[in-house]
Amino acid sequence: MLIGVNMVKAIIDIEEKTNRVINIVKAKYGLKDKSQALNIIVKHFEECELEPELRPEFVERLKTVMKRGKTVKVKDFAKEFGLKK
Repeated sequence: MLIGVNMVKAIIDIEEKTNRVINIVKAKYGLKDKSQALNIIVKHFEECELEPELRPEFVERLKTVMKRGKTVKVKDFAKEFGLKK
């Protein structure tokens, strides 16, 4: 169990294939239970799939850049970079 981490109990319905994948992750990493396997799967998803602006390392990188003063102020980012029609 992780210290200082709130745990939530959940009863979920999953497909048989999903269950097999969870069991494979559990076996591959020598985990005690499926909840540990799900935590690894979710962590991997978080690292690979979430938008960079949500990642803590991106926020730290942005803070570093801002401290150096290498920024440009833009009133409307989407308009400035052609994202808005």
